[in-house]
Amino acid sequence: MNSPSTDRESRPEDKPEPPAEVLVGRKLRERRLRHGLTLRELADRSGLNINTLSLVENGKSSPSVGTLQQLARVLGMPMAAFFEGEPVSRQVVFTPLDQRPQAAIGRTRMQNLGKDLAGSAVQPFVIDLPPGGGSGDSLIVHTGHEFVYCLSGLVHYRVDGDDFLLHPGDSLVFQAHLPHCWHNPGEEAAQIILVLFPSDEREVLGGRHFSLDVMKKELTLKIAVITDDGTSVSQHFGRAAYYQVLTIEAGKVVNRELRSKLGHHQFSAQHGAEHHDPDHGLDPASHQRHVGMAEAIADCQFVLCGGMGRGAYESMQRLNIQPVVTNHRDIDEAAQAFIEGKLVDHIERLH
Repeated sequence: MNSPSTDRESRPEDKPEPPAEVLVGRKLRERRLRHGLTLRELADRSGLNINTLSLVENGKSSPSVGTLQQLARVLGMPMAAFFEGEPVSRQVVFTPLDQRPQAAIGRTRMQNLGKDLAGSAVQPFVIDLPPGGGSGDSLIVHTGHEFVYCLSGLVHYRVDGDDFLLHPGDSLVFQAHLPHCWHNPGEEAAQIILVLFPSDEREVLGGRHFSLDVMKKELTLKIAVITDDGTSVSQHFGRAAYYQVLTIEAGKVVNRELRSKLGHHQFSAQHGAEHHDPDHGLDPASHQRHVGMAEAIADCQFVLCGGMGRGAYESMQRLNIQPVVTNHRDIDEAAQAFIEGKLVDHIERLH
């Protein structure tokens, strides 16, 4: 068995990579074009300002960690892939101290301790925070769990409205679907170990976060809420009978319209009973059924529901309708949370 020093000597020299801002912009444009999205479409899906995205793509702006997580959600990629070269899948990853892949994300420096780990089932980082530095202004939500260990300095974490001040040696672990953010409130630099664990192997690391920054740049939009009675949010996208379509102007609901919706019962009557195999909802035939369900809300930018299959969720995104799985039961409460930018997309409830 080779010693660590022998491994290090035999490893080929890595070619120098461009600055983080340039690499992030290059990867962002590459992934956006691969998905066939315009800058405007990416802005609408991510809730980010189109001018901000343009600056990032051109390497003229360094995004926050929260911004990268929003983009990772939309583009289906690990967050670390924005500032690293092409991955090489490995079952064992040894990272010497002086060879940690790192990048400056805003004022935050991130070092990836798990680059190229096969499957990306876990992603460990060392994060250096200057005074005032952190994850960004937006709350972060993703599946699985998050673990943080404070190495030096002070780090303030807010998790689901609760505050935690971490000193050196303190740690924190929590269910990552709870809205959270973090920053350095001290006068000296801080350093933490951050480890992300998704609960679903198909869920890319970097998380999913719903932000209503889109409200700042669009005066009018429509959201469709899945419902059976016009007042409560249905828990099942496929079985619900109606859409309650709300028109929002300048942060206020100005119109309501109850629209009929195709459901599983219509398709079952035409094609037989539903089948619930492991790929249920992800096949081409299911996508066409979802397309039929979405025809009535083609003019909407968002669709809210209490529960949804992963196939339906992905179909809505392909149709440029952003799905949001909410734990609100009342339509008015869900709409108000949407308007205030507090609505969380609980993707851990996808089935």
